[in-house]
Amino acid sequence: MTRPSATVDAHIIGAGPAGLATAAAMRRRGLRSVVLERADSVGSSWRAHYDRLHLHTPRELSGLPGLPIPKEMGRWVARDDVVRYLELYAAHHEIHVRLGTQVSRVDRSADGASWTLTLGDGTTTTAPYAVVATGFNHTPREPDVPGLQGFSGEVVLARHYRSGAAHAGRDVLVVGTGNTGTELAVDLAEHGAKRVRLAVRTVPHILRRNRGPIAAQYTGIAVRRLPTSLVDRVAPFVERLQTPDLSDRGLPRPDTGLLTRVERDNAIPVQDVGIIDAIRSGAVEPVAALAAVDADTVVLSDGSRIRPDVLVLATGYEQGLEPLLGHLGVLDRTGRPVERGGRTARGASGLWYTGYTNPISGMLREISIDARKIALAMALRKRREMTAARSA
Repeated sequence: MTRPSATVDAHIIGAGPAGLATAAAMRRRGLRSVVLERADSVGSSWRAHYDRLHLHTPRELSGLPGLPIPKEMGRWVARDDVVRYLELYAAHHEIHVRLGTQVSRVDRSADGASWTLTLGDGTTTTAPYAVVATGFNHTPREPDVPGLQGFSGEVVLARHYRSGAAHAGRDVLVVGTGNTGTELAVDLAEHGAKRVRLAVRTVPHILRRNRGPIAAQYTGIAVRRLPTSLVDRVAPFVERLQTPDLSDRGLPRPDTGLLTRVERDNAIPVQDVGIIDAIRSGAVEPVAALAAVDADTVVLSDGSRIRPDVLVLATGYEQGLEPLLGHLGVLDRTGRPVERGGRTARGASGLWYTGYTNPISGMLREISIDARKIALAMALRKRREMTAARSA
């Protein structure tokens, strides 16, 4: 059965920040949308994050189009306040969200003029345009490590981690040195873990979240359009000014270019919210990368063997778009959309994507920019189509 959506300009898949921002930007241009969300609430991914999480970007640069984040939420907005803000945002813009609605596939409609979404219950719904905004952190990526599935201790995915209090008195190895992994290591140490080690495969770039009133994001915005090679050459000098040498603690200076890593691996610099002091004090111990697991024993890449009680895997996410879009030829070799913002992929006009990059200038800021671009592109396209129809 097909559910007609004649009064809807576009379906938006996902009621996280990207989907809600796009719906609000569309509404300001007189375009009508329905946001389809598989969970039972907006901002479902944010609700699942660990307890201590705060935005690493300041409040003034993190608001979505048409509604700033309230000042009372502070400069570094906590997880629960982000969720509350998204709820306020959806209500403020009167966004039509259909909760509990899974979208399993996107196809060009039979007439070639619209986009048809197949829902989880087997029904379909069609509208002239579609926007995919299912989120950057969609499917946790587990490391491909021999024996991992047979580990006799506890394995915790970062998505399921809530608080270090659950692991007080235990020996924990955190795998992953991005913002999540380093923050979880600090959280574990602060909550009384007996020992916290951090497995390091690629040494991260670490920058202070702010220097006085100046947030690191302002620097990220300033350098984003500069040549990659220039930023890579200058970054080590900035890092030496901000970050002490931790080589004697097991964490050498990074040997990869800062902006190269952002562009190649979607790996933004770690924002220091305690990891530097934790490593300097010995509360968190950097060790070699995880290489293999043998029952209760973890083998590291330098050949050393340890026996942690818990493995916390903070090894990133896949976007999980292949079932939804893989047949359309709009994904690159990493599984991310080949286009973003106001651009559509060749052969897939009328289909937009947002929220699948991890920019140095701040994800929420870029989501807001993309939302406006998508709304503008959609409005212009609709006007052209209406003009052509009147002329026919």
